[in-house]
Formats: sequence, structure tokens, C-alpha cells
Amino acid sequence: MGLYALPIRFGAATSGCLIIYFLILSLLGLHTNVYYSLFNAVITGIGVYMSIKLFRERNRDEFNYGEGFIAGMVTGGTATLIFTMFFTLYAMELNTEFLANLSTTWFQQYQSFEAIVFFTVAIMGFATTLVLTLSFMQLFKTSNNLQKKTV
Repeated sequence: MGLYALPIRFGAATSGCLIIYFLILSLLGLHTNVYYSLFNAVITGIGVYMSIKLFRERNRDEFNYGEGFIAGMVTGGTATLIFTMFFTLYAMELNTEFLANLSTTWFQQYQSFEAIVFFTVAIMGFATTLVLTLSFMQLFKTSNNLQKKTV
């Protein structure tokens, strides 16, 4: 099994949770309200946190900041790529009215509105992954401070 198989599996599971959340919003008719996408950061954060935590437990001897950072980025990157592909499929094939409902003003004014939306979804996912990974690694990194001796 590869070194980053665990983060890839967590990324796939995280993307599954993101997709389920989006479909639930879709069933409720709330998927065009962009404010609900803020919860995507919570879902991604849980996935990245759990991935780094388990990766650290399984690779205790080799774990360092760089390895943990890569594990978090692989998890979030995998989740973002899979969710962006699903989002593209959903918007272009499953619900062709979705983008028009998302923003009627933008849809009429911009020729490549679809590309802007898909690019924004991907960038938001990667940015969230980067920020959360850097934050969580502050919790998991080992201290370089020398322990004080008590007399």
C-alpha cells in the first residue's frame, strides 16, 4: 500500500460527504444559495483533520511537518477534484437550469459563466484545503523546544 493511500481514501470519503450534502441541499431547493457552501469548509476540515491525525498515528516514526502537510493537501486536493467533477457533471448534464438559477445576471452577461463557476469551486476547495492543512499542522507538529529540567 502506498504512503498516501490513506489520504486519498479520506479525500474520496470527504468528496462523498460533500456530494451528499450538495444533493440534500438540491432536494430542499437550497443549492443555489451560495451561503450554504460555507459548510463545505467544515466537511473538508473534518476530512483533512482526521486524515492527518490517522496518518500521524500510522507513521509515528517518519511523521514530520512536511509529511503531514502533504497528507492534508492530498486529502483536500482529492476531495476538491472529485467534487468539482461531480459539480460540473451536475450543472452540465443533470440539472441544466442550475447555473441559470444560480445567477441570472452573470449568466446573461458572461459568455463563459460555466467556466467561471467551475474554476471558482475548484479554487475555493484548494484554498480551503491549504488554510485548513496549515492550521491543523500547528496542532500535530512536534515541538523543537527543549524540555525544562525540574530540580
